[in-house]
This record gives sequence, structure tokens and C-alpha cells, in this order.
Amino acid sequence: MANNTVDHPPGNSVAEDNHEGDFGITMMDLRNVMELRSGEAVAKIRDTYGDVQGICRRLKTSPIEGLSGNPVDLEKRHTAFGKNFIPPKKPKTFLQLVWEALQDVTLIILEIAAIISLGLSFYHPPGGDSEMCGQASAGAEDEGEAQAGWIEGAAILFSVIIVVLVTAFNDWSKEKQFRGLQSRIEQEQKFTVIRKGQVIQIPVAEIVVGDIAQIKYGDLLPTDGILIQGNDLKIDESSLTGESDQVKKSLEKDPMLLSGTHVMEGSGRMIVSAVGLNSQTGIIFTLLGAGENEEEKKVKKSKKQGPPENRNKAKTQDGIALEIQPLKSEETAESEEKEETKPLKKVNVTKKEKSVLQGKLTRLAVQIGKAGLIMSAVTVIILILYFVIDTFGVQGRPWLTECTPIYIQYFVKFFIIGVTVLVVAVPEGLPLAVTISLAYSVKKMMKDNNLVRHLDACETMGNATAICSDKTGTLTMNRMTVVQAYIGDVHHKTVPEPDVIRPETLEILVNSIAINSAYTTKILPPEREGGLPRHVGNKTECALLGMVLDLRRDYQPIRDEIPEEKLYKVYTFNSSRKSMSTVLKNADGGFRMYSKGASEIILRKCSRILNAQGEPHIFKPKDRDEMVRKVIEPMACDGLRTICVAYRDFPAEAGEPNWDTENDILNDLTCITVVGIEDPVRPEVPEAISKCQRAGITVRMVTGDNINTARAIATKCGILLPGEDFLCLEGKEFNQQIRNDKGEVEQERLDKVWPKLRVLARSSPTDKHTLVKGIIDSTVGETRQVVAVTGDGTNDGPALKKADVGFAMGIAGTDVAKEASDIILTDDNFTSIVKAVMWGRNVYDSISKFLQFQLTVNVVAVIVAFTGACITQDSPLKAVQMLWVNLIMDTLASLALATEPPTESLLLRKPYGRNKPLISRTMMKNILGHGVYQLVIIFTLLFAGEKFFDIDSGRNTPLHSPPSEHYTIVFNVFVMMQLFNEINARKIHGERNVFEGIYRNPIFCSVVLGTFALQIVIVQFGGKPFSCTALTIDQWLWCVFIGVGELLWGQLISAIPTQHLKFLKEAGHGITKEEIPEEELTEGADEIDHAEMELRRGQILWFRGLNRIQTQIKVVNAFRSSLYEGLENPESRSSIHSFMAHPEFLPLSEEEARITPIEETGDESETEAEIFPSSS
Repeated sequence: MANNTVDHPPGNSVAEDNHEGDFGITMMDLRNVMELRSGEAVAKIRDTYGDVQGICRRLKTSPIEGLSGNPVDLEKRHTAFGKNFIPPKKPKTFLQLVWEALQDVTLIILEIAAIISLGLSFYHPPGGDSEMCGQASAGAEDEGEAQAGWIEGAAILFSVIIVVLVTAFNDWSKEKQFRGLQSRIEQEQKFTVIRKGQVIQIPVAEIVVGDIAQIKYGDLLPTDGILIQGNDLKIDESSLTGESDQVKKSLEKDPMLLSGTHVMEGSGRMIVSAVGLNSQTGIIFTLLGAGENEEEKKVKKSKKQGPPENRNKAKTQDGIALEIQPLKSEETAESEEKEETKPLKKVNVTKKEKSVLQGKLTRLAVQIGKAGLIMSAVTVIILILYFVIDTFGVQGRPWLTECTPIYIQYFVKFFIIGVTVLVVAVPEGLPLAVTISLAYSVKKMMKDNNLVRHLDACETMGNATAICSDKTGTLTMNRMTVVQAYIGDVHHKTVPEPDVIRPETLEILVNSIAINSAYTTKILPPEREGGLPRHVGNKTECALLGMVLDLRRDYQPIRDEIPEEKLYKVYTFNSSRKSMSTVLKNADGGFRMYSKGASEIILRKCSRILNAQGEPHIFKPKDRDEMVRKVIEPMACDGLRTICVAYRDFPAEAGEPNWDTENDILNDLTCITVVGIEDPVRPEVPEAISKCQRAGITVRMVTGDNINTARAIATKCGILLPGEDFLCLEGKEFNQQIRNDKGEVEQERLDKVWPKLRVLARSSPTDKHTLVKGIIDSTVGETRQVVAVTGDGTNDGPALKKADVGFAMGIAGTDVAKEASDIILTDDNFTSIVKAVMWGRNVYDSISKFLQFQLTVNVVAVIVAFTGACITQDSPLKAVQMLWVNLIMDTLASLALATEPPTESLLLRKPYGRNKPLISRTMMKNILGHGVYQLVIIFTLLFAGEKFFDIDSGRNTPLHSPPSEHYTIVFNVFVMMQLFNEINARKIHGERNVFEGIYRNPIFCSVVLGTFALQIVIVQFGGKPFSCTALTIDQWLWCVFIGVGELLWGQLISAIPTQHLKFLKEAGHGITKEEIPEEELTEGADEIDHAEMELRRGQILWFRGLNRIQTQIKVVNAFRSSLYEGLENPESRSSIHSFMAHPEFLPLSEEEARITPIEETGDESETEAEIFPSSS
């Protein structure tokens, strides 16, 4: 049993036997202990090992000093107990990606057409030379020509191969980037352990069994462990058990700490007992096949299933894995989640609903696809009818059997023309443009300190209409310093000299600050000469410790004298308490408690205050009100955060108080001092905020600070402007205004408050969540608000998840916050959010630019192919030429237009909003205007070009005739016009100067020049495959000249004011409210929450709930049997999706599959919780 390979990589099992002897406990022993909970675990530890110290001894580690950190010892531990690493799933190979790219419907149609064409070109029917077959045989018999029939088919296949390789390569590099990002996130995740008595931070992957780890509020545990010492420790184990109640951990009742769970309160130390694949999370991963592929082999043997089924199975199982276990800190889950969404090509991992842009693109693609299908069908029918009527009707020939193959060859040619029209109509380049644009932005955003975790977040950010920001650390520098103090009845405007304060008061103040703060908080000397001292840990506590140093005292000796073990009881800081207290036991058996916290909260609990003589003196409510008026409000109006420091003595005679009745304990305090802490506003923030306001984005500040401080800082930042009637509310007041008598939040009431609200002070995490949800669900404005939220604390998780875009702080943020976020701000700075807005708008504009270019090409090519085919029996642009224009140029154009760098001018316009069409009137004007120019030129050349250039006409040539100069010129002019129109497409708001900033985009310049060079090669040397003949130099000059005409024509078009062109329709809307009922199933359901019909919502929730319960039952079974039997493909996740899919979407499946999202869990789990409280 000890070598159960399912549980750890086979590599460890060999070396196990010889090393476990080094420790007095084996890995299996530890695993057996870790599988027990609460009472059973305590009993098992007591019976087998005596106590936790016994386990420490057997693991050869000291609970105080930790491990020695000796490399030999660490290596031994790795060998005996495994590494803290869960191997990620293998990435897709390039070939798998190629195979996926081949699934594209249009490509498949093309392949079939090409293969038929190839087959027929090699089949020479007997009797094909009889005169009776009509002009069918004319020209087909010129020997060399007949041989060239295969070229067209081969060329189509070749271009298909190029498209597939480009797509696959794109996906591959995207995946590679992702892995890079992943590993970066992983390397940045560190955890605090004690080695050689020093508290150090090491990367999570380096933690070994036997390490002593320090855990605190906000941590996400990276390994399993057993508690050695804890203060008021509460853990959220919902990720493992599904129970939402916080679990209290203590040595007596429940010392077992599990990986992947969140510390919600308190602090403590644990000994690491299982890492990597042996931790509880690792075991689940192994069960779900994320560990190695051995299970896959087993499954294959036992079930004889083909790999595809296995693949699906793996997908659904990861789905479950994520529902049970977001072990994101650990190496894989994150890449798991991403991978789960990667198999559907070009899926941008969406969290809540299809992102705005994707919704619009999907609808647009469907509309264009339908139009293309109709056009191509009509083309084929007209061609066939014309041929049949002409051959058998007008010329009156009989249908001869020996001629059938030649007729079929004609029909195939018609079919290929039809397919070509379709191919040109469907914008293949669109998904590519979206992907390139997003991937490029994400890469560049890294340089702007935005680490994007969900791709679509960067595009959603461009639509943001509201930002709810924290104050501390985001708007301010998070370098807190004490600047004022009220001590001994005197209000000092600067930190007082130590000799001004009574020695006894000073003593008690210094002790209180040194002991009643996390011991992990320290002030270290500056890293380089002349720098500021480094603040480590909680910044408010650092400010207080800094004040101790300013009073020329040192906190470290006091901490050394009273180590953490000697602290009798600690009430740690949390968002509901807003205070922290530490109890010490005195030598005489009495107790002393030190407290600190928000001044208004602590002062309410104070009944005495130390006076100038350092003696406690009665402190009545009226004294308190006076103090608030004279001390606290003036401090707050200077933008200072006020903290009160107090203490209380419990005499020995009274016996030990009941520590659980917190309200009685935290009462009757004696106030030592009230200090004002300044957190200066970041110098660059006011400008960033005014940029946001110009860009039509409302910035709101949500903070836990008191209202005066908040107001002062909001004014400094420019969130509150003098003379505006904006609201500043405290959390209490806010709740009174938005809740009805039953205490439920009412949307109507909220809608009265939020439009004017700018500052929400003293707010709890629930207030933040309520506000965000209220703004998002609101129907007040003409468009639904898109809300971005910043957060750093564990308690911000719900609001970050609910927001359209959640920003977590990379430096100050807890793991839980990073987990819930879409973008991590690596420098915690508000200005980076403004950069994200810029990039988001840029993505949107890039895609619009590409659409404007692409649709012009499409409209012209389709009309030319269609009319040309109907009038002259043969499309003037051949299949291969169309493919060159459509696929290659599109791909390159998407690269060129999607990588335009953002400019500041993007921040001068209002957000687009959810219902703004992708193709505005101006763009429609450009598309149609340029389309007209190109069509006029091309038809002129087509029907009169031979006279103009004095060459042979290329119309009505027989089947396999050589390429004509005439048609080559038509093709070349077409491409030249597209090339110059690509420059026009750089601007979509009707700007005049299309060359502006063109040198800032080297990619664009190289693409345009590269395409031009390729075109020369194709025309001069393409020959038969491209149906081209070489042109003379003056023919070339004419072609380029006509192309340049595009630029001049573009100036003419931009001179026409758009508002006079009322007849122009916009396209690619979001969903409008009126459409929802009948179109409900498209994206209405996902797009606008409040419009979801109740019934349907119930239905979906019911399905989801059912699905989830099934899933959980299966997982439980899987645990029981620890084999694979239980995990048959549970009603796969797609059930919900197919149930929501719109019938229209199915024929074009792949085209959408690229753009439709699949991860929906974000929202699901929240809604389920409402309806299935007990399902988990």
C-alpha cells in the first residue's frame, strides 16, 4: 500500500524504502493522520505520538527553531515525502492543435471541393473528344493544359494548410505564453516559514514536510499541516468540504489544517505534514487524473475506451476538480482552469458571461455567415442553370453518357466558385484578430504592471463605466506614518519628544504597541543607503512601530522577552471587529489586555483615560464627544486615519474571565493615546482620476476608514470636486437608505443612491459587494454599467468576483483576493488601472479597424465573384486568388491592425457601453464608400479593361485555358486597392490623417511592405497555380496608381458628414432590451442579467443544481473507491450549454466555438448557493 503510485509520482516510490527509516514516521502514517478530522485526529495523535511535539520530534524538527535548511536534509525530505508540486497536465502538442484547426467548417468544405477537383482533373473519360459534348471539350484537349487541371485543387489545399498552420501556431504560442504567465504567478507566491530560528519567505514549491510555517489572516494554505500554536484561528474549508461555516482550529479540538483552505481570522504556526500530491488537494487532483497519466492507462485497459472519450472525461473531471477545489496557489489548478477552456480554440476564458465584445462578434459572424451562404448557393444555382440551359436548351445538344465526366467537371468548377464566394464572405480573420489583439495587449500590459489572469478582462476594461477603488495602497502610498498624537491631555501636531511624556505612560504605550501587533510586522533598515526604512507586514502596525522608534525606544527587546508562545490570548484584527487585542498573564495571576483599533470603536469602550500625570482618570460619554470634536475630527479632516491605543487590567482576585464573551472583555478600557496616521496620496493619482473622469468613468472610493478621513483624501484625489452635490455615506447610513423594513436590499432604493455616491466610508465587505451588485444590476441609465473593483483583503473576494473586472493588489493583496481577481496590479497603483482602460479600449478599436478593412474586402469580393460568375460564367477572381486575398491578407492584416499601440486620445471619449454596435455609422460609411470605389474600378476593368490596356479579353475562356493578362490585372488592382485601404482602416472615427503615428507600429509597416512584395512574387512568378501572367512595368504602375486612389477617395469620404447619412444602418449590436424575449436564447440570457426570465432562470438553476449534485455524488463515490469506476462521464458540462444554445448557431458551429465561452462557473456557484443551500 505504501507504494500506491496513484498518490505520488512513481519516481518517489523507489527511493522511499531506504529513506523513510531516517524519520520516525512514514509518509503513509502522516497521510492516515491527515485523513482524520477534529476529535478523531486529536485522539489518534494522542494515542500514537503523544502530542504534536511528538510528531515534530519524529520529523526531526524544532517547533521554535524550525528546520536547519541544510540542503542534504531538505533533499532527504524531498525523497521521503515528495515535493510540494503538483505536475501540470501536459500541454497540447502542435499536432493536436493542427487537428483542432482543421475542424473549421469552411476549411472542411474547401478541402472537399479541392479533393473532388483534384480527383476529376486526373480522370480522363473515354470519348470525351466527341464533338457532341459541345464547347466543353474545346481547349481542354491542348495537351499541356489538360495536365494543369490539378493545380487549382492543389493550390487550394496548399492555402488551407497554410491557414491551419498559422492558426495552430497562434494557439501554440498563446498556450506557451500562458504557461509562462502561470509559472510567473507561481514563482511569485511565497510563504512564511521558520528556518534556523529565522522567519523567512520561501517559494511555495520549496516547502518540505517538517517545515514550521507561520500562518495568518488572508493566507491560502499551500500544504497540509498540524497546528502547533494558534490565536483565534478560523479557517474557511468550503473549497474542500463545501461547508460555508468557518471552522475554528485549536490544539485541543481540531488541529488539522488542509491545503487549499483559506485563513479567515487569526494567526498561528503549523508543522507541514504533507506536500504536493500527498496533501488533501493533491489527493483530489490525483483522483481526478491531473497528476499523471497512469490512471488514463488503467482506465483504457479496464474500459477499452478510445482516447477521445478519455479526453472528454478528463475535461469534465477537471471541471469537478475546480468546483471542489480551487487550489490556485498550487501549481496547477490555474493552468487547469485555463486548459479546460483552451481545447475550444480561441476561447477567451470568460468568467461570468460571454464578454461584451464576444457577444457582438458572434452575432456579427452569424449574420455575415448566413448572407455568405445564401450568396454562394445562389451563385452555384445560377451558374448551373445557365450552363444547362445554354448547352442543352439553346444549343440543343443531347446528354451523352461519355460526356458526363466533362459536365461533372464543369459542375465541380461551379461548386468551387460557390465555395469561394462563401469563403470570402465568412471573415476567417476575425477570431484571429481577436486572439492576436488580446494576446498582444496582455503581453504589453505586463509592462504596464497589469498581470492579466483572464484574457477577456482586458477588453471588458475598455467598456468600464465605474471603478470602485480601495483607498489604502491604491490611491495612497501605503507608507503609513504617525504624524499627530493626543497623549496626556495634549494634542501634539507632530510626534512629541520622549521627555514631554511621563515615563510610566511612555512605558505602557511602548509595551502596548510592541506586543499587541503581529510579530511578523517589522521595520527593517533601508535596502540602500539614504533610502526609507522598509515596512514589512501590516502597514498600520508599521506606523505605530515607527512611532516607537521616533520616541527613541525599541520594540524588539520587548518582543524577545515575551515571545508569541507567552501570549495568553489574541483577538486578531478582522473586518467586523476593526480592533485587535492581546492578553498577557501577569506574575500575580492577573491579566493585562492591550487593545488598539479604530478610534471611534475603541473610545466607545473606554471608561478611563491617562491624564498628564500618567494616572487613569474617569472618561465620560460627554468627554468622549468633546474629544471626537476637538481631536478626532480635526485629525480626520487633515486626511489622517485615527487609531486609539488602550489597555485593561483584570485583577487576580476576580479569577479568570470568560474569554469567549468578547463584548464583556473588550470594555471598561483605559485609553493611552489617540494617534493620527497619515497615508499620503500617491502623487500620480489625481491626474489619473481626472483622466478617468474625462473618459466618462466614475471613480468611487470604498474604504473602511472614517468619513472625514475618507472625504479629505477623496478631495485630495479629485474624486470629490468642490461645488458638486456628491454623496459621502458611512456604511451604516448607506444600509439604512437601501434596505427596506425587513432588512432586504431593494434595487429601487439603491438606484436612488448610487448615481451620486462617490465615497462610502466605514464600509464592510458586504457593503462593497452590495454596492457593486447594485450598480451592475441597475437599469437606470440607458446602458448597463460595467464595473471594475479593486481589492486586497480576503474580505474583498465576493466583490472582486461579482465585478465585471476585479483588480487585486499584487503587493498588499492576499492570496484569496488574487484568486478572485481578473487582473493583478503588480505595483498596487491606481494609474495602472487607467492603463488597463486604455488597453481595453484599444482592443475594441483594433477589432473595429480590422472589421472595417475585412468587410470592405468581403463585400467587394463577394459581389465581384457573384456578378462575374453570373455574367461571364467564371469568377474573375479565381479560387486560389480569393484564398490569397482572404486568408493570407486577412491573417496579416489582423496582425497589422490588431497591434496598433494605444494613444492617450483613447481616453478622451466616453465608454462604448454594451449596446453600442461594433460597426458605427462612420465605419459603415467607410465600408460602403470604399466598396463603391473598388467595384466601379473592377467592373470597368473587367468589361472594358482589354481596350484600355490594349490586351486580349479574358472573358468566356474555355475550361483549362492559360491565365490571361486581363484577369491578372483585375486581380492585381484588387489587391493594390486592399493594401492602400488597409492604411485607411487605421482610423475609424473619421479622422483625416490616416498616417498619424504609423511609425510607432513597426508591425504594421512590415506587414504592408511584406504583402506588397509577396504580391509582386505571385503576379510575376505565380503562373498557373495563381492563374497569373507576368505584367509589364507600366501595367504595374497603373495598378499601384489605382491603389493610391483609395487614399484620396478616403479623404473624400471622410469629408461627407455622417449625420446626413441617416439611411446607414449600424451592425453588430449588443442586445437591446426590446429584443430579448424572442431572441432570448442567443446571448440575451448571458448578456443582461436582470432580463433573464424568472422561469427560465429557475430551469437553468435546476439543471445546474442537478448537474452539480450529480457531480458531487460522483466525487464522493470516487473518494470511496479511490478508483475510476465512479467517475464515468457525468452529465457533461455541455448539457447546460447545448440547452442554452441557439439553433441558428449550430450550422456554423466551429466559427462560434472559437468565440463562445465555456467557463461559466463564476456565476453559477453564486446563484446555486441561493437555491441549493444544502446541495454541497
